[in-house]
Amino acid sequence: MSHALEVWTVLLVALIAANLPFVNERLFVVGPKRQPKALGWRLLELLVLGGLTLGLGMLLEGIIGQRHAQNWEFYAAAGCLFLTFAFPGFVWRYLRRTPTREVAEE
Repeated sequence: MSHALEVWTVLLVALIAANLPFVNERLFVVGPKRQPKALGWRLLELLVLGGLTLGLGMLLEGIIGQRHAQNWEFYAAAGCLFLTFAFPGFVWRYLRRTPTREVAEE
């Protein structure tokens, strides 16, 4: 696997993982269905999936070669990027307008 392909793989996984909590009602994608799932559960899933994505990136970096030590700035930037990736799912879940039925006037 080339370096560019590994980078794009991590970015694609991050984009999908960031939106998963907002597009399904199951806990951690495979758990029991919650109708409707609370925002707290979605944020917890977002945090866990962000950590798993970061772990995947570190694993691929270790496979490529030596893993570099990172300071807090890297993790802050990675977290902000993950939150940016989650924005479409958040908008779809909480900010889109649902069609309303017109109330028949009597």
